[in-house]
Amino acid sequence: MNCLKKLLFLSAAGLALTGAAHAQAPLEDRLAVLEAMVAELKAELASERAKGDADIVRIETQMAATSAPAAPPPQADGFRVGDATVKIGGIIDLDAHVTHLDGGAIASNSIARDFYIPGSTPIGGESTTFTDFTAESTRFFISASQPAGEGSVTGYLEMDFLGSAQGNELVTNSYSPRMRRAFVTYGNWLAGQEWSTFQNTSAIPESASFLILSDGMIFVRQPQIRYTHGNWQVAIENPNTPTITSGNQDANTLPDAVVRYNWKGDYGNVSLAGLARQLRVDEAGVTEEAFGYGLSVSGLLKVGARDDIRFNVVGGEGVGRYVGLAAGREAVLSPAGELEAIPAFGGLIAWRHPFGKTARLNIGYSGLFLDNPSYVPAARTASVQSAYAAVLWDVAPKVTLGVEAMHGIREEESGADGSISRFTFSTKYAF
Repeated sequence: MNCLKKLLFLSAAGLALTGAAHAQAPLEDRLAVLEAMVAELKAELASERAKGDADIVRIETQMAATSAPAAPPPQADGFRVGDATVKIGGIIDLDAHVTHLDGGAIASNSIARDFYIPGSTPIGGESTTFTDFTAESTRFFISASQPAGEGSVTGYLEMDFLGSAQGNELVTNSYSPRMRRAFVTYGNWLAGQEWSTFQNTSAIPESASFLILSDGMIFVRQPQIRYTHGNWQVAIENPNTPTITSGNQDANTLPDAVVRYNWKGDYGNVSLAGLARQLRVDEAGVTEEAFGYGLSVSGLLKVGARDDIRFNVVGGEGVGRYVGLAAGREAVLSPAGELEAIPAFGGLIAWRHPFGKTARLNIGYSGLFLDNPSYVPAARTASVQSAYAAVLWDVAPKVTLGVEAMHGIREEESGADGSISRFTFSTKYAF
């Protein structure tokens, strides 16, 4: 029986009870019955009201959900061109250097004016001091990736303006771009110009200048074909044989071969790499060959909550152009006319210490030591060493300011040496 029927029934019952009070049961009993019926009616009314309130809440919730604006879709990384996802990025970089040389000068159009190249430190001249502002290390890249089979194929092209022979500092400082990296990856394969597999790029110290501690650093970009499987990497790479007596030889018949194994975990990463090379000279119809090899251990180790240590150690025979930005040579023709590989040993270590919210201190040391044969000319480089300290801080998202001081020494086989001291201020914006 619904509430309305019960209400009508209750009213009729009340009238009947009142009109026939003298003929029926005692008045107290009749009132008790009436009160029970009223209580039942109140309970049913309360239940009906609760159901109505629940319906109202449900309807309002549905309306709110319908009228609320939809959550914005996640921001896409890159943009679509046909089936490919294309990304563009890079850095805009200004470096201001004040450089002091105690043994001569560096030509104004030399790339060694833009960043530290150990083998370019002059020896035996007058001391000089000069200031340079450069934006040539500004860099941009473009990549494209699209589905292919069960995976994807990706192309990457990166360029900057360092070492340009086009521009000058007279009026416009107009410099042409140069290719840094250009490669394609598909599955486990990479083909193109990329960092050498012999190099672990995470070991490169953070710096205000374009590059620091390059003396004992493995630093090579070159064309290659690389295969990666799990922690293993195997590659064949572009060969070349810089020599002391025969210049820069490009007569190799076999590519350089690299095998590398990588460890990675919460502690950072470590790589062990081996290099095998053919050293070859073809001059005036006479061909000489030698075997070159190198071993390296490099990586980045986390220390404490935010600090890290970056390092590489490398040694071998005929590894000259892989270490120190070619500060030494890889081979030399002996007086007997035989090609001899030159032993070399080097490395670097750098400590990165964040402090405050966005600042960090970086300090480090690097060195390369060559074991040239006794018949090598006395003016050939015997060793290069450097140390540096830099403070960098992010003043806005992706905007970094830095100050840096470095000091380097180059020594020849004769014992003569020259030094370079450089102070750098830099601004970088990554996009």
